Amino acid sequence: MEPREAQAIIRIVCEDVFNYDQVDVSLRQDSELPEFAPQRIADIISRLRQGEPLQYILGCARFHGHKFKVTPSVLIPRPETEQLVDLIIDENTGSDLRVLDMGTGSGCIAISLARALKFAQVDALDVSRDALAVARENAVALKVKVRFFESDMLLPQPAARYDIIVSNPPYVCWSEREAMERNVKDYEPGQALFVPDNDPLMFYKAIAPYAAKSLERGGRLYLEINQRFGAEVKRLLEGAGFDEVRIIEDSFGNTRFAAARL
Repeated sequence: MEPREAQAIIRIVCEDVFNYDQVDVSLRQDSELPEFAPQRIADIISRLRQGEPLQYILGCARFHGHKFKVTPSVLIPRPETEQLVDLIIDENTGSDLRVLDMGTGSGCIAISLARALKFAQVDALDVSRDALAVARENAVALKVKVRFFESDMLLPQPAARYDIIVSNPPYVCWSEREAMERNVKDYEPGQALFVPDNDPLMFYKAIAPYAAKSLERGGRLYLEINQRFGAEVKRLLEGAGFDEVRIIEDSFGNTRFAAARL
């Protein structure tokens, strides 16, 4: 484990196990830890050595300034997806916007947008009942109203009109699995990650026509994508009737997002 990664883990453990912020950590260096601390830390270290993600061990993850409950039923929110949320917030400053998050998982995108956009009406769907249960808990904990629906992105519901549709669907090809870190491929839900090599755009092929039908004229579609298929996604969206299609890099310089206007 690299020193920077170790320091990040120590910080997260201090915050989420002992409720210490960085200032507390500095001030309490000579203080005794609570009685439960040694066993709790030993348990965390043991599970980390087996490859289990720290967020699952702690049961929570930070995203867009908030703490979200996470379980093995949902993907762990990624910093890159925070950039997608920021992009939507920056480009949509109006009020009372109607938003749909397709494949909501923990609800991190939908809930963050519900908190940040002005009086937004946010819907979110997922095929997993377990994921929806986690998302509903997060919405209650973060005091926002989001309507959640059990629905398959390949046959999406509800049928409604929206100003914004966003999705971070499964997009990792099975052939890419072996190159992934163990803590991702062995612990995070495969149905939320992987697509077959012979149809890597299967979810985008369903999302694009649904969005073209459900968005208001001038509405916007935002997608997280596999960096290998930016050009293909762009052609798909243009073929579905979208204009101003953009393929956008993340902060690491990787092709990561697609944005388009109807």
